Amino acid sequence: MPDSQIFEPSGRAIPFVDEGDGPIKLVLIPEPGEGRDALGVVGHYLAEEAGFHVIRIGHRADADGSPSLDERAEDVVAVMDHLGLDRSWIGGHGFGGTVARAVVASHADRANGLLLLGVEDDDIALAPVIPVLIIQGTEDDVTVPANGDRLQSTAPERASVKPLDGAGHLFPLTHPIETAVIIEEYLDWD
Repeated sequence: MPDSQIFEPSGRAIPFVDEGDGPIKLVLIPEPGEGRDALGVVGHYLAEEAGFHVIRIGHRADADGSPSLDERAEDVVAVMDHLGLDRSWIGGHGFGGTVARAVVASHADRANGLLLLGVEDDDIALAPVIPVLIIQGTEDDVTVPANGDRLQSTAPERASVKPLDGAGHLFPLTHPIETAVIIEEYLDWD
């Protein structure tokens, strides 16, 4: 797996991993506290086996406290700009998915779609037109499946829910290949 890099715009230390070079672009954001490589197996599978270009963007540590949701979303856009990535699928796990929702809500022109690995109960509206893939563990007691079902019902014509039977909240870590295969099959249209 490739080494993590640090991008430091305006003194912010944003960790990221850039892997693969395929035509399907995917930005993945882990839940804070899971570590930089929390989505590493999922990302590596998608880069190596599915031929995707995957960028995993971690959360910066802020000496003055935790960055706001908007600041975290701008960190994602800053890394995308740094890498010359104009458009991408943008997604994340748990709170990382909430950050992805904020990025897509404020920068819909940068998103090909939204990928949510578990859905937090948040009031961020889905950006118009953008397709949404929601993957949820059926036994998730943190980002409960009802959250994903509720969000899907706000845009049933373009939002899909894919359950992982028996999986809990940490399904991207406990079921990484199953998670990656769902993503690959949904995003790889050809």
